[in-house]
Amino acid sequence: MRTAWNRSLARWAPWLLPGLGLALLVVPLVALARGGGGENYTARDRDSGGGGGSVPIELIYWLLRLTFRYPHVMLPLIGLGVAAWYFYQRNLHPTGATQRAFQQREAEQRTTVSTRDVQGWVNALRLKDPQFELQPLLDRTRQLFLALQDAWFDRDMSPVRPFLSDATYQRFEVQLKLMKDQGVRDAITDIEVMDVQLIGLDQSQWFDTVHLRVKARMRDSEVAASASQAEAVAAAKRAPLEAFTEVWSFVRKPGVQTRIGEDLFQGKCPHCGAPYKGGATNRCEYCNAIVNSGNYDWTLSEITQGIEHVRHYAMVDNLREAREADPALNLEILEDRASLLFWKWIDAQSRGTTKALHKVAAPQAIGRLDEELEGLRQEGRRKVFLECAVGGVITRGFELNPDGFDRAHIEVRWSARLGIGPANERPPALPTVPQRWVFTLLRQHGAQTNTDNGMSTNRCPQCNGPLTESAATTCDYCGAALGSGERDWVLASADPFESWNAREQRRFEAAPQGPRRRNTVRTPAADEAAFARAPGDDVITDPEERQRLLYMMAALAASDGTVDRTERKLLELCARRWSVPWSNVEMALNTGPQLFTRLVQRRTPEAEVFLRNLVEMALVDGRIDRKERRMLEFAAGHLDLSDKLPELLRER
Repeated sequence: MRTAWNRSLARWAPWLLPGLGLALLVVPLVALARGGGGENYTARDRDSGGGGGSVPIELIYWLLRLTFRYPHVMLPLIGLGVAAWYFYQRNLHPTGATQRAFQQREAEQRTTVSTRDVQGWVNALRLKDPQFELQPLLDRTRQLFLALQDAWFDRDMSPVRPFLSDATYQRFEVQLKLMKDQGVRDAITDIEVMDVQLIGLDQSQWFDTVHLRVKARMRDSEVAASASQAEAVAAAKRAPLEAFTEVWSFVRKPGVQTRIGEDLFQGKCPHCGAPYKGGATNRCEYCNAIVNSGNYDWTLSEITQGIEHVRHYAMVDNLREAREADPALNLEILEDRASLLFWKWIDAQSRGTTKALHKVAAPQAIGRLDEELEGLRQEGRRKVFLECAVGGVITRGFELNPDGFDRAHIEVRWSARLGIGPANERPPALPTVPQRWVFTLLRQHGAQTNTDNGMSTNRCPQCNGPLTESAATTCDYCGAALGSGERDWVLASADPFESWNAREQRRFEAAPQGPRRRNTVRTPAADEAAFARAPGDDVITDPEERQRLLYMMAALAASDGTVDRTERKLLELCARRWSVPWSNVEMALNTGPQLFTRLVQRRTPEAEVFLRNLVEMALVDGRIDRKERRMLEFAAGHLDLSDKLPELLRER
């Protein structure tokens, strides 16, 4: 009996032992990807210097011995094991090409609609505009896409300015300035539009908004700003051909009639049909119409990546009450104005001067930013924003003051490679970090929205003249006082989300009238996950918010100058569980607090908001396990809020 067992064991040993070895190697790897897993990996790391360290050595010994003894069996098994490890690692840390493929697939899923939906949206538009046809709109979008790429490559957006809202135009202008300041330019070639489709329609009393999916591909490369057109094209030719999906949102006043053959693409004013020659004012010289207002034809108001586009219903505090004082108040114009102010705010910090903000920001906002910029100048440093982009803009709510100024709180999700370094040097490579800020705008109670300007929001509220970038606080055309908020929304403050949320919590607790009322309104948006979550919701699922919180944790850990092994392992655990590339987290550790424009301070209400968000993040799977509790304790210690953590956990 024993002899038979030995013969059987000898026959199966070449398979059992390698299989056991491969299992021991693979199980810890699989645990990394399992929700709530990772225990084997961490435990093995902790055993360095103990008895557990002998297991890998013994395993390697048996693998080598069996390979020499049974090469015809072991070599194929080792080959399979290496291949499995390679593909797993590629899935855990995907290459740029793999990541782009994932994003393209996600974008395709998010932007695919049924033929029935498309026909329904077309019919809804035809109810008020019988001449409307979808195909001409798709063709015009294709034409505008190509024209915009040409303008971007030429670093001159004026040819497409009449088709863009003021905020969209400002976005491109600031991005070009940021690149110029860094001594680089974008080189693109082999541009091809593969498909344009209608994927959504939002209708309100003030605007119809159509969302069009644009699938395209091109070669794209960064070159020196001094490179000629021919040199830039040659560099772009060497770049791979990459496909991408964008969603272009156009707005138009309801009831506007399609004028066949009489629009900006034919060089005619969309209002009166007279020849339109362009110009900085975007006005028709015959009928005085503002051609990029959205009042006479479709105006491009937003461009988002396909992976971020989802329509949703937003909750806006006190919107109905605000409209009682200003019946024409609408979120499309307000959010375009906020986007305009955001880009002027970025531009001011990049240039180191607030001159361009003087006509659109309140004195106190300018004063605070001037102090910050002056401090950097005295240190011989400056702020640098690379690859700055906006993910979405959404109105959170209104504060009404019948005896003074109303306030609108507008959240801006954006990202950038942010650096603070010597004024005459380019900062080192930095990760692209998601940022979450709330811009507070103020305006005199009772002031009325000027719907005649529509999406042309960079204008004087008195004479409708375009705002210049002079340092004057008055209109260069009519002399009207600007920046006070008496007639239009101006920037009052810009704060990281935690600071704004902490202030709102204190205001809410002090308010005697009880819970605030919410009104549900439909708005176009870039990302449901980013904005569908109100401040009081329980779970955070947005991937960019996970990245932001983890980068902040890394910056906090590095703020005292040292990051020990335990802290690093906890951050690695978070990176695995939250699907954030560890290489980016490690770069955030090396960069430290300067990764963010403003980092939360220890033992403050803002720190409590940040810790509460981390608790909500840990609850994404419905529970907080031992490893997650260690991570929260680590964060609470750095925030000097260890005594507050048990209370936050009990609340959940």
